[in-house]
Amino acid sequence: MKRGLAILLGILSTLQAQTSVSSLLEQKLLKQLDRLDEKLTGVLGVAAIDLRTGHTIAYHADAVFPQASSIKIPILMELFRQVKAGKLRLEENVTLKKEESVGGSGHLQIALRSRDLTVTVQDLAAAMIETSDNTATNKLISMVGMDSVNALIASFGLKQTRLQRRMLERGAAAADRENISTPMEMARLVEALYKAGDESKPMIGILKRVDADFRRVTPSTTEVAAKPGELNGVRAETGIILLEKRPFVLSVMSTFLAPDENPVPTVARLFYEHFEKLGNSNLYGHNLQ
Repeated sequence: MKRGLAILLGILSTLQAQTSVSSLLEQKLLKQLDRLDEKLTGVLGVAAIDLRTGHTIAYHADAVFPQASSIKIPILMELFRQVKAGKLRLEENVTLKKEESVGGSGHLQIALRSRDLTVTVQDLAAAMIETSDNTATNKLISMVGMDSVNALIASFGLKQTRLQRRMLERGAAAADRENISTPMEMARLVEALYKAGDESKPMIGILKRVDADFRRVTPSTTEVAAKPGELNGVRAETGIILLEKRPFVLSVMSTFLAPDENPVPTVARLFYEHFEKLGNSNLYGHNLQ
Protein backbone atom coordinates (compact mmCIF):
# COMPACT_ATOMS: atom_id res chain seq x y z
CA MET A 1 0.00 0.00 0.00
CA LYS A 2 2.76 2.43 0.98
CA ARG A 3 4.70 1.60 -2.18
CA GLY A 4 1.59 2.25 -4.31
CA LEU A 5 1.04 5.58 -2.58
CA ALA A 6 4.63 6.55 -3.18
CA ILE A 7 4.29 5.75 -6.89
CA LEU A 8 1.08 7.79 -7.10
CA LEU A 9 2.71 10.76 -5.39
CA GLY A 10 5.64 10.50 -7.80
CA ILE A 11 3.30 10.57 -10.80
CA LEU A 12 1.46 13.60 -9.41
CA SER A 13 4.76 15.37 -8.78
CA THR A 14 5.82 14.70 -12.37
CA LEU A 15 2.52 16.02 -13.70
CA GLN A 16 2.83 19.20 -11.63
CA ALA A 17 6.33 19.76 -13.02
CA GLN A 18 5.20 19.50 -16.61
CA THR A 19 5.89 22.50 -18.82
CA SER A 20 3.10 25.05 -19.11
CA VAL A 21 2.12 26.47 -22.48
CA SER A 22 2.99 29.98 -21.28
CA SER A 23 6.54 28.85 -20.50
CA LEU A 24 6.78 27.36 -24.00
CA LEU A 25 5.75 30.75 -25.39
CA GLU A 26 8.43 32.39 -23.27
CA GLN A 27 11.04 29.95 -24.57
CA LYS A 28 10.18 31.04 -28.13
CA LEU A 29 10.64 34.68 -27.09
CA LEU A 30 14.07 33.93 -25.62
CA LYS A 31 15.08 32.16 -28.83
CA GLN A 32 14.06 35.26 -30.80
CA LEU A 33 16.28 37.35 -28.54
CA ASP A 34 19.12 34.92 -29.06
CA ARG A 35 18.80 35.20 -32.85
CA LEU A 36 18.74 39.00 -32.61
CA ASP A 37 21.79 38.99 -30.34
CA GLU A 38 23.70 36.73 -32.74
CA LYS A 39 23.21 39.24 -35.56
CA LEU A 40 24.51 42.18 -33.52
CA THR A 41 28.06 43.42 -33.65
CA GLY A 42 27.72 44.00 -29.93
CA VAL A 43 25.93 42.31 -27.03
CA LEU A 44 22.43 42.45 -25.60
CA GLY A 45 20.80 42.17 -22.18
CA VAL A 46 17.08 42.28 -21.37
CA ALA A 47 14.86 42.02 -18.32
CA ALA A 48 11.07 42.20 -18.13
CA ILE A 49 8.69 42.04 -15.20
CA ASP A 50 5.02 41.12 -15.56
CA LEU A 51 3.34 43.72 -13.34
CA ARG A 52 0.25 41.53 -12.97
CA THR A 53 1.99 38.37 -11.77
CA GLY A 54 5.52 39.47 -10.82
CA HIS A 55 7.01 36.90 -13.21
CA THR A 56 10.38 37.90 -14.68
CA ILE A 57 11.93 37.19 -18.06
CA ALA A 58 15.70 37.48 -18.20
CA TYR A 59 18.24 37.42 -21.02
CA HIS A 60 21.80 38.24 -19.90
CA ALA A 61 19.93 40.30 -17.32
CA ASP A 62 22.69 40.39 -14.69
CA ALA A 63 25.44 41.75 -16.94
CA VAL A 64 26.60 45.30 -16.15
CA PHE A 65 26.01 47.80 -18.97
CA PRO A 66 26.58 51.56 -19.35
CA GLN A 67 23.32 53.45 -18.83
CA ALA A 68 23.85 56.74 -20.64
CA SER A 69 20.73 58.85 -19.99
CA SER A 70 18.71 55.99 -18.52
CA ILE A 71 20.53 56.72 -15.25
CA LYS A 72 18.43 59.87 -15.03
CA ILE A 73 15.53 57.76 -13.70
CA PRO A 74 17.05 57.29 -10.22
CA ILE A 75 18.12 60.96 -10.19
CA LEU A 76 14.47 61.88 -10.77
CA MET A 77 13.38 59.50 -8.01
CA GLU A 78 15.83 60.99 -5.50
CA LEU A 79 14.72 64.49 -6.42
CA PHE A 80 11.09 63.68 -5.66
CA ARG A 81 12.12 61.89 -2.46
CA GLN A 82 13.83 65.07 -1.27
CA VAL A 83 10.81 67.15 -2.28
CA LYS A 84 8.60 64.87 -0.18
CA ALA A 85 11.05 65.24 2.74
CA GLY A 86 10.84 69.02 2.46
CA LYS A 87 14.47 69.49 1.42
CA LEU A 88 13.54 70.94 -1.97
CA ARG A 89 10.46 72.51 -3.54
CA LEU A 90 9.44 71.92 -7.16
CA GLU A 91 8.36 75.57 -7.51
CA GLU A 92 11.69 76.83 -6.15
CA ASN A 93 13.66 79.05 -8.55
CA VAL A 94 17.16 78.03 -9.59
CA THR A 95 19.61 80.20 -11.54
CA LEU A 96 21.82 78.51 -14.10
CA LYS A 97 25.06 80.33 -14.91
CA LYS A 98 26.40 80.44 -18.46
CA GLU A 99 29.47 78.48 -17.38
CA GLU A 100 27.22 75.62 -16.18
CA SER A 101 26.13 74.86 -19.74
CA VAL A 102 26.84 71.28 -20.81
CA GLY A 103 26.88 70.02 -24.38
CA GLY A 104 25.15 66.95 -25.79
CA SER A 105 21.40 66.62 -25.56
CA GLY A 106 19.04 69.26 -24.25
CA HIS A 107 17.83 72.77 -24.98
CA LEU A 108 19.03 74.84 -22.02
CA GLN A 109 22.55 75.18 -23.42
CA ILE A 110 21.15 77.31 -26.25
CA ALA A 111 19.56 79.86 -23.89
CA LEU A 112 22.71 79.93 -21.74
CA ARG A 113 24.90 81.06 -24.61
CA SER A 114 23.83 84.66 -24.12
CA ARG A 115 22.72 84.96 -20.49
CA ASP A 116 22.15 83.31 -17.15
CA LEU A 117 18.80 81.55 -16.88
CA THR A 118 16.34 81.22 -13.98
CA VAL A 119 14.05 78.18 -13.99
CA THR A 120 12.19 76.14 -11.39
CA VAL A 121 13.22 72.76 -9.99
CA GLN A 122 10.18 71.36 -11.81
CA ASP A 123 11.53 72.81 -15.07
CA LEU A 124 14.89 71.13 -14.45
CA ALA A 125 13.23 67.76 -13.81
CA ALA A 126 11.14 68.03 -16.97
CA ALA A 127 14.16 69.08 -19.06
CA MET A 128 16.31 66.25 -17.66
CA ILE A 129 13.77 63.61 -18.67
CA GLU A 130 11.77 64.98 -21.62
CA THR A 131 14.65 66.38 -23.68
CA SER A 132 17.40 64.54 -21.74
CA ASP A 133 19.00 67.90 -20.99
CA ASN A 134 22.52 67.39 -19.63
CA THR A 135 22.77 70.88 -18.14
CA ALA A 136 19.59 70.30 -16.13
CA THR A 137 20.84 66.85 -15.11
CA ASN A 138 24.16 68.10 -13.79
CA LYS A 139 22.46 70.90 -11.88
CA LEU A 140 20.09 68.41 -10.25
CA ILE A 141 22.98 66.07 -9.37
CA SER A 142 24.69 68.96 -7.59
CA MET A 143 21.45 69.82 -5.78
CA VAL A 144 20.40 66.35 -4.59
CA GLY A 145 23.93 64.93 -4.26
CA MET A 146 25.47 61.96 -6.06
CA ASP A 147 25.85 60.07 -2.76
CA SER A 148 22.13 60.55 -2.06
CA VAL A 149 21.19 59.10 -5.46
CA ASN A 150 23.39 56.07 -4.81
CA ALA A 151 21.96 55.68 -1.29
CA LEU A 152 18.45 55.62 -2.76
CA ILE A 153 19.52 52.98 -5.29
CA ALA A 154 21.10 50.89 -2.53
CA SER A 155 17.92 51.15 -0.44
CA PHE A 156 16.18 48.98 -3.04
CA GLY A 157 18.84 46.29 -2.61
CA LEU A 158 20.49 47.06 -5.95
CA LYS A 159 24.22 46.37 -5.91
CA GLN A 160 25.37 46.96 -9.49
CA THR A 161 23.61 50.27 -10.22
CA ARG A 162 25.74 53.36 -9.66
CA LEU A 163 25.77 57.02 -10.60
CA GLN A 164 29.53 57.58 -10.88
CA ARG A 165 29.86 60.76 -12.87
CA ARG A 166 28.07 63.82 -14.15
CA MET A 167 26.98 64.04 -17.76
CA LEU A 168 29.85 64.48 -20.24
CA GLU A 169 32.42 64.70 -17.46
CA ARG A 170 35.78 65.08 -19.13
CA GLY A 171 38.04 62.05 -18.91
CA ALA A 172 35.49 59.89 -17.09
CA ALA A 173 34.74 57.49 -19.95
CA ALA A 174 38.42 56.95 -20.71
CA ALA A 175 38.87 56.06 -17.02
CA ASP A 176 36.00 53.52 -17.22
CA ARG A 177 33.92 55.69 -14.88
CA GLU A 178 30.51 55.05 -16.42
CA ASN A 179 27.04 55.27 -14.94
CA ILE A 180 26.14 51.60 -14.78
CA SER A 181 23.44 49.05 -14.03
CA THR A 182 22.07 45.69 -15.14
CA PRO A 183 18.82 45.07 -17.02
CA MET A 184 17.30 43.32 -14.00
CA GLU A 185 18.31 46.01 -11.51
CA MET A 186 16.90 48.83 -13.63
CA ALA A 187 13.75 46.80 -14.17
CA ARG A 188 13.43 46.33 -10.40
CA LEU A 189 13.95 50.05 -9.83
CA VAL A 190 11.16 50.98 -12.23
CA GLU A 191 8.95 48.24 -10.80
CA ALA A 192 9.35 49.95 -7.40
CA LEU A 193 8.41 53.26 -9.00
CA TYR A 194 5.25 51.73 -10.47
CA LYS A 195 4.29 50.13 -7.16
CA ALA A 196 4.61 53.43 -5.30
CA GLY A 197 1.12 54.31 -6.55
CA ASP A 198 -0.02 57.92 -6.23
CA GLU A 199 3.39 58.97 -4.98
CA SER A 200 4.94 58.01 -8.33
CA LYS A 201 2.33 59.60 -10.61
CA PRO A 202 4.22 62.89 -11.17
CA MET A 203 7.40 61.01 -12.12
CA ILE A 204 5.62 58.55 -14.40
CA GLY A 205 3.80 61.51 -15.94
CA ILE A 206 7.12 63.08 -16.91
CA LEU A 207 8.42 59.77 -18.29
CA LYS A 208 5.29 59.42 -20.42
CA ARG A 209 6.27 62.54 -22.36
CA VAL A 210 9.59 61.12 -23.57
CA ASP A 211 10.03 60.34 -27.27
CA ALA A 212 11.31 56.83 -26.52
CA ASP A 213 11.93 53.82 -28.75
CA PHE A 214 9.37 51.85 -26.70
CA ARG A 215 6.82 54.48 -27.64
CA ARG A 216 7.56 54.17 -31.35
CA VAL A 217 6.77 50.46 -31.59
CA THR A 218 3.59 50.36 -29.50
CA PRO A 219 0.09 51.53 -30.48
CA SER A 220 -0.80 55.13 -29.61
CA THR A 221 -3.55 53.78 -27.35
CA THR A 222 -0.96 52.15 -25.06
CA GLU A 223 0.78 54.50 -22.64
CA VAL A 224 4.54 54.24 -22.28
CA ALA A 225 6.74 55.74 -19.55
CA ALA A 226 10.40 55.21 -20.41
CA LYS A 227 13.86 56.79 -20.56
CA PRO A 228 16.29 55.87 -23.34
CA GLY A 229 20.04 56.27 -23.21
CA GLU A 230 22.57 56.60 -26.01
CA LEU A 231 26.35 56.79 -26.22
CA ASN A 232 28.79 55.81 -28.93
CA GLY A 233 28.28 52.06 -29.27
CA VAL A 234 25.57 52.02 -26.59
CA ARG A 235 21.77 51.88 -26.72
CA ALA A 236 19.64 51.41 -23.61
CA GLU A 237 16.10 52.01 -22.46
CA THR A 238 14.11 51.22 -19.33
CA GLY A 239 10.47 51.89 -18.64
CA ILE A 240 6.90 50.72 -18.28
CA ILE A 241 4.63 49.67 -21.13
CA LEU A 242 1.14 50.14 -19.70
CA LEU A 243 -0.63 47.48 -21.71
CA GLU A 244 -4.20 47.55 -20.42
CA LYS A 245 -4.54 43.87 -19.59
CA ARG A 246 -0.88 43.03 -18.98
CA PRO A 247 1.34 46.02 -18.03
CA PHE A 248 5.03 45.22 -17.82
CA VAL A 249 8.41 46.71 -17.09
CA LEU A 250 11.07 46.35 -19.77
CA SER A 251 14.78 47.12 -19.60
CA VAL A 252 16.90 46.72 -22.73
CA MET A 253 20.65 47.30 -22.78
CA SER A 254 23.24 46.86 -25.50
CA THR A 255 26.87 47.82 -26.00
CA PHE A 256 29.83 47.34 -28.39
CA LEU A 257 27.38 48.26 -31.18
CA ALA A 258 28.19 49.46 -34.66
CA PRO A 259 27.09 53.07 -35.38
CA ASP A 260 23.90 52.05 -37.18
CA GLU A 261 22.80 49.34 -34.71
CA ASN A 262 19.94 49.79 -32.26
CA PRO A 263 18.20 46.62 -31.05
CA VAL A 264 15.91 48.45 -28.59
CA PRO A 265 12.87 48.92 -30.88
CA THR A 266 12.97 45.30 -32.06
CA VAL A 267 13.17 43.97 -28.51
CA ALA A 268 10.36 46.26 -27.37
CA ARG A 269 8.14 45.07 -30.22
CA LEU A 270 8.80 41.40 -29.38
CA PHE A 271 7.88 41.93 -25.73
CA TYR A 272 4.81 43.99 -26.54
CA GLU A 273 3.53 41.20 -28.79
CA HIS A 274 4.34 38.61 -26.11
CA PHE A 275 2.48 40.40 -23.32
CA GLU A 276 -0.40 41.38 -25.60
CA LYS A 277 -0.86 37.69 -26.41
CA LEU A 278 -0.85 36.80 -22.71
CA GLY A 279 -3.29 39.59 -21.92
CA ASN A 280 -5.76 38.50 -24.60
CA SER A 281 -5.69 34.79 -23.67
CA ASN A 282 -6.58 32.59 -20.75
CA LEU A 283 -4.07 30.44 -18.87
CA TYR A 284 -4.07 27.84 -21.64
CA GLY A 285 -3.69 30.20 -24.59
CA HIS A 286 -7.35 30.35 -25.58
CA ASN A 287 -7.72 33.78 -27.23
CA LEU A 288 -10.62 35.58 -25.56
CA GLN A 289 -10.86 38.47 -28.02
